[in-house]
Amino acid sequence: MRYDSITEAIGNTPLVRIDPAVHGLRNIDLYAKLEMLNPFGSVKDRPAWHMARPHLEAAADGDGTVVELSSGNTAKALALLAGMHGLKFKSVTNRMRVPEIKELLLLLGAEIEELPGRSECLDPTDTDDPLTHFHRALSDPSSTYLHTDQYFNPRNTEAHAAGTGPEIVKDLDGRVPDWFIACVGTAGSSTGVARVLREHDPGVRVLGLVAHKSDFIPGIRTIDEVHQVGLFDPGTYDTIESVTSGEAIDGMVTLIRRCGLLSGPTGGAAYQGAVRHLRDADAELEGTGERRTGVFIVCDRAESYLSYVRRRRPELLGRADRGNSAASLTDAEARAEACAVDVGEARRWTAEGDPRPLVVDLRSPHAYAALHIEGSVNIVDEVFDELVRGGLPFSKRTPVLLACPVGEKSLRYAALLTRMGHPDVRSLAGGIVAWRDAGAPLVRE
Repeated sequence: MRYDSITEAIGNTPLVRIDPAVHGLRNIDLYAKLEMLNPFGSVKDRPAWHMARPHLEAAADGDGTVVELSSGNTAKALALLAGMHGLKFKSVTNRMRVPEIKELLLLLGAEIEELPGRSECLDPTDTDDPLTHFHRALSDPSSTYLHTDQYFNPRNTEAHAAGTGPEIVKDLDGRVPDWFIACVGTAGSSTGVARVLREHDPGVRVLGLVAHKSDFIPGIRTIDEVHQVGLFDPGTYDTIESVTSGEAIDGMVTLIRRCGLLSGPTGGAAYQGAVRHLRDADAELEGTGERRTGVFIVCDRAESYLSYVRRRRPELLGRADRGNSAASLTDAEARAEACAVDVGEARRWTAEGDPRPLVVDLRSPHAYAALHIEGSVNIVDEVFDELVRGGLPFSKRTPVLLACPVGEKSLRYAALLTRMGHPDVRSLAGGIVAWRDAGAPLVRE
């Protein structure tokens, strides 16, 4: 197989059947679409090339900078494509959460600019967010940057409608799967593939998977975040369900160790969510003699996520589990053991408490810099997690109010500290978003 350019190798990825002995579904054939085998390593290769191509052709003189609001696979693909065409690439983000990705982008020659941002995802309706201002400046017709705009560019979706979807149908010998399972990030792949599959068979069922509110899974948005993405349409999905980071890593390990697929956590989440969702349908098919088919996408590879796994499941990498982890708590345990206070009670406590509580903001430094509760201290959740194990910078006698974006993560840490013997730790219900929406004062750094 010979190509004149590496871009010709984008697409036509394999569709691999998962051994039923692994997933346990007796009446449903489950297939993995291996987008990890695209030449730059991810499902984002397709839309990156499709979105960037007009810009690259227009900048044939090799002058200009491609810019994308991305901290992951889209940035990686665009950095390579820009470099191939003699252009620069800049990744703009409010939080680079996976160290290996940041280091890889630097190796690829990318410039990384981290801006203050009030949420973990671009929210174009939040006119006070510096990230939103930057996005608007990039989108201005007078901008000198070559902006691919993955959140709103229809070519993101078109790349999958032209390639990924038709390839699935072709590899199933012209049949359409009964279920298509997709993790939702920019919503480009799920929207594009769903459109094509429904053109062939309107009866196909589409399951969208989002990250649990209190969790972070690379490449997957929470349900609150996906509503901020311009390409997201709830009508695309018959069902939307959440998955946890624990499920994502469990699925990742299964695909790696049982199937020989070097999947990252997004593929693991897709696999685990698919099997969980299809169990009931599989039971209903028992004894009917009928068989059904499901397809999910393995988005990228494992190598870039070793620190992500190390932090959450150190035993998988031969390290002792140090315990004291908020991730080990179930939602029910967190709700039962933590004290959550609403904005009104939190304001009274911080103003009149004797002693007044230490307010700990668990968001990223950039979100904190944009707006925060006056007098609060910023300890990023990942750092706070390490401090819980190694020694917190305050005593057990100190009353503490924990705040995060929407109150889910802070609730888990409040429950964990309560278990550890801290007598007065509370979580801000609804997080900084609720504080802002209630009109409570916030200050800039």
